[in-house]
Amino acid sequence: MARCLLNQHKLSSLIFTVIVLCLLANHSSIAEKLPRLEHQRVNQQSLNFLVIGDWGRKGDYNQSYVANQMGIVGEKLNIEFVISTGDNFYEDGLEGVEDPAFYESFVNIYTAPSLQKIWYNVLGNHDYRGDVEAQLSPILSQKDSRWVCLRSFILDAGIVEFFFVDTTPFVEKYFTDPEDHTYDWNGVLPRESYRAELLKDVDSALVQSKAKWKIVVGHHTIKTAGHHGNTQELVELLLPILKSNKVDAYINGHDHCLEHIIDKESGIQFFTSGGGSKAWRGDIQPWNAEELKLYYDGQGFMSVQISETNADIVFYDVFGKVLHTWSISKELKANA
Repeated sequence: MARCLLNQHKLSSLIFTVIVLCLLANHSSIAEKLPRLEHQRVNQQSLNFLVIGDWGRKGDYNQSYVANQMGIVGEKLNIEFVISTGDNFYEDGLEGVEDPAFYESFVNIYTAPSLQKIWYNVLGNHDYRGDVEAQLSPILSQKDSRWVCLRSFILDAGIVEFFFVDTTPFVEKYFTDPEDHTYDWNGVLPRESYRAELLKDVDSALVQSKAKWKIVVGHHTIKTAGHHGNTQELVELLLPILKSNKVDAYINGHDHCLEHIIDKESGIQFFTSGGGSKAWRGDIQPWNAEELKLYYDGQGFMSVQISETNADIVFYDVFGKVLHTWSISKELKANA
């Protein structure tokens, strides 16, 4: 039985690798529509997964402890995959496909049996400081079949569709005031065309989506009481698209904390899962208490269970302690 499951996993991984190879072959064209990946659900009752962000520090800053708790929760929930909200490798991404950091920060850290599932990754600003193509390369998928990373894409899981958005090119200061950092903009320039096309494709995909649940995933914050504050470019350009298409949730990292905000006007849930390693103790800004349901300035992660009618979200700290739970109902909109 175990061998059968292993073979199925290898076959699934091979299929994903082939998909990624085909997508990357035409990756340079900004006119390309969002790539679509399909996830075949194992559990027909609910779709269970974990979300982690800002993690790649070779096990330091409690990354290994968070990974251990993820393994425990992942086994309990029988998760089907993991979503990474970016900043996968600190401080400056990967130097290339042979960079040992891929093993030191990913392969050798998330070793629990329950975490041997596909990881769907977006890029963060720290990833853009390295060789971006390395993280996008199918070579990494050959090294570890869990690894799936594209700039922007759709993950179709039946009752829910995830829209992964490459948010780093939206941020003006990375281009105009990069300080002492060097960013890899290959595949992004000309920036205005890249950004405009991406917004058009995200809007079109959301309009066409027939999924019961619509969740957008990006690295940067839209609404946060954390250190970085709201990403104004996303507030102006992406948020209106989320609102007009009645998106259920936006999930991000970037701020090194765990956070839950509900926009009182649109009802969109904003979840920050950026506590994969280094956290910022005491770094919080004032926010409307009616909207801010959780702000935790430590390490941790979140789990999500989605059925036809409910989405149950749980935040955990580095010890596996439950910090916050929330249930979203399609009938009742949202209730604690």
